Amino acid sequence: MSRTAAVVDVVARALADHPEGVRVTERDHRGERLVELFMAPGDLGRVIGRQGRTAAALRTLVTLAAELEGTRATLEFRDDDSRRQ
Repeated sequence: MSRTAAVVDVVARALADHPEGVRVTERDHRGERLVELFMAPGDLGRVIGRQGRTAAALRTLVTLAAELEGTRATLEFRDDDSRRQ
């Protein structure tokens, strides 16, 4: 796991009601790293925050962590579909 994904993982687990349900994946997409954050739908709203302020702050952290690694990164928020079944 890269430093960028680790930052997302730590912050998301700290904000989540169910930290065991947090999953962070990363892959290359169009020349940059795509970090995906999967959470339960209720926790996802908490991480996005009011008017998206928490999400914007987390995206800023991702950008900075990626710069320290010499890459570019984007953060996507996803609800974890596996819990719905």
